[in-house]
Amino acid sequence: MVKTLPPLARGVLEAVAVEQGVCIRPVPMRRVDLNTGAAEVVYVPCGHTLASVCPSCAERKRKLRAVQCNQGWHLTSEPVITRADPDAEQRAWMELRAQAQAARDRAGLEGTADGEDASFWDAVVRDLDIELERSGVRGALKTGEESKGRRSRSTRRRQDAPDLPRRPVDSRTVGKVYRGRDGMTFRPSIFLTLTLDSYGRVRGDGTPVDPDAYDYTRAARDALHFSKLVDRFVQNLRRFVGYDVQYFATVEPQRRLAPHLHMAIRGTISRAELRQVVAATYHQVWWPSTDRVLFSGDHLPVWDEVAGENGGYLDPATGEVLPTWDEALDKLGLDEDAEPLHVVKFGRQIDAQGVMADSQQSRKLIGYLTKYLVKGVAECHEAETNAQREHVDRMAETLRYEPCSPTCANWLRYGVQPKNPREGMTPGFCKGKAHRREHLGYGGRRVLVSRKWSGKTLADHKADRKAWVLARLAEAGVPVLNPADPNAVHVWERAGPADPDVKSREARLLHLINERVTRRAQLDQATQNPTPELSATAEAA
Repeated sequence: MVKTLPPLARGVLEAVAVEQGVCIRPVPMRRVDLNTGAAEVVYVPCGHTLASVCPSCAERKRKLRAVQCNQGWHLTSEPVITRADPDAEQRAWMELRAQAQAARDRAGLEGTADGEDASFWDAVVRDLDIELERSGVRGALKTGEESKGRRSRSTRRRQDAPDLPRRPVDSRTVGKVYRGRDGMTFRPSIFLTLTLDSYGRVRGDGTPVDPDAYDYTRAARDALHFSKLVDRFVQNLRRFVGYDVQYFATVEPQRRLAPHLHMAIRGTISRAELRQVVAATYHQVWWPSTDRVLFSGDHLPVWDEVAGENGGYLDPATGEVLPTWDEALDKLGLDEDAEPLHVVKFGRQIDAQGVMADSQQSRKLIGYLTKYLVKGVAECHEAETNAQREHVDRMAETLRYEPCSPTCANWLRYGVQPKNPREGMTPGFCKGKAHRREHLGYGGRRVLVSRKWSGKTLADHKADRKAWVLARLAEAGVPVLNPADPNAVHVWERAGPADPDVKSREARLLHLINERVTRRAQLDQATQNPTPELSATAEAA
């Protein structure tokens, strides 16, 4: 017997909000006009990328990524990217930054500078860096510990990997132009799919035929370092073909839970060349060995505040300080016979398709590229059977104790202090993204876009859409709802839910739904009944 209850008011409200494309988790922000002192509460979309959290925001971001993919895939001219000259404000902040850095260096040598210690000047430097970023400066100055050269090992290639010819990389990014017999020209591109190697036989639902023989350790490590392998593949591909290859890629899990790569590449590269580059691409992980478990259960390293400069971990039985991360890497570097902790490579399966611009196939593949961006890694393939759930459990348990980064707490399990250790770290309870069940070991970005793909950032594409809407409204003479003042200077702060001027969640949704319906009616009016005179004037301008 099934009893159907009437829908709840809040459920109906959220359903209408999703139907209208309104965020169901709006964040109250207080905007203060520094010129007038007026303050108002603005309800900002949460901006979440997962449909399970906010369907409206996730779909909006997916569509924006689809536009970005489409605009850059078949470009016929080189994107022009220039840097603006620094303005007077940015120059003034940088001069203050130089003075603060000089004082910080002097305090480090003499103990104080202008009566203040090094920690005071560190705070001043951080504040000035924030002001530089706020003024529009991008990038960070390497003036502290990060300025030291990174640790490196021999670049000699592995004997089991084929060599690749290395050509000078030209700055061009667009593909070749081909001419048909009828004189028409076309510029095709590529849709490439790469997968990882096999870890054992699997069934159609992705579960292993023999779970005991399935190599979960290698599968977990491949997932943890998959993003580094993709970076190496792009680097090798550019060096091999001799030009600045541009790509739009997404990372998704297969049914067997291993990540694989879908990549839209501008221009054409032969399948033989792609196979050659894939076969020669690998990534070595030069980390300390994890073959022996030294600490587990209740026998775990203990924290001592006087061990090392800022504290460290001791062996509970002997009281000896565990090797630091740098000491462990130094020991590894001195061993000429040392082997990397892990080597990750692509599998043999390669799928490369030629794609023409503005074709049905192109639109279909763009939809395929962005289809799973609104879902988490673990949500792409729901575990419906006991075998699938057990497969996920075994993978999650393997990932629990695999080190995900130099700062991972799991290094204590193998007798090494993590980089930048702190009190309270426990093996098996690292909070890193890769250890979470919903990520299945992959802690990198789901969308990978090269810098010269479309010549625009995601914020630029978003601004283009807003500018198009405002232009259509202006052409039709439709007044804009809540127009922005270009001369206003605002400061934003988070408004608390208990503030008297902040509406309840239901009231926020009702307000935003009404606002969205009004704006959509305005846009429909503008696109269906534009004023010819205003339209012509706008185009001429």
